[in-house]
Amino acid sequence: METAPEIDFIDMEPRPELGAKIVARLAQLEKVYGRMTACRVVAKGPSGHHRTGGQHHFTIYIALPDGREVSVERTPDADERFMDAEFALNDAFRRARRQLRDQSRQIRGKVKHHETAPTAVVKSVFRADGFGFLESEDGREIYFHRNSVAEPGFDALEIGERVEFLEGQGREGPQARRVQSLNEIAPRPTSQ
Repeated sequence: METAPEIDFIDMEPRPELGAKIVARLAQLEKVYGRMTACRVVAKGPSGHHRTGGQHHFTIYIALPDGREVSVERTPDADERFMDAEFALNDAFRRARRQLRDQSRQIRGKVKHHETAPTAVVKSVFRADGFGFLESEDGREIYFHRNSVAEPGFDALEIGERVEFLEGQGREGPQARRVQSLNEIAPRPTSQ
């Protein structure tokens, strides 16, 4: 870590053994993730409030080099286990570790990016027969059945309307398995 961690005690006397455990936990996080630039831990002792009396709260702020940060601020539920400072400390660092793991995956680019569904334009609709054809962006003609059209449904589709679709293989060629209207009418080509 570039700067020494800040540890604050609120509503409790500073406890050296608790401070040593916090520093040890931070060292473990830094071994695994190693990209922390600064950290602040706030240890809040039990208060005399009716609902949360007797519970310990730990808040952790960790700064990462690319401007990202991890912030564990959640106030624990009315759970008697949080009366034990060690349990509350473990819970806070478990949540910090989870957030750091997620941040490090994002930094390394190992986050799944879902591809968007391909788009097409409704080319023809045969309402009486319950099917139609789409024209994909690459110019292919793709069959679809009325049952594959999502709300507002097959009867609401207009020729020239833009749609998203999932493509599969039918008996006679490409077939749209799900067609979803984007509620846009594509401009018709003008003849010159």
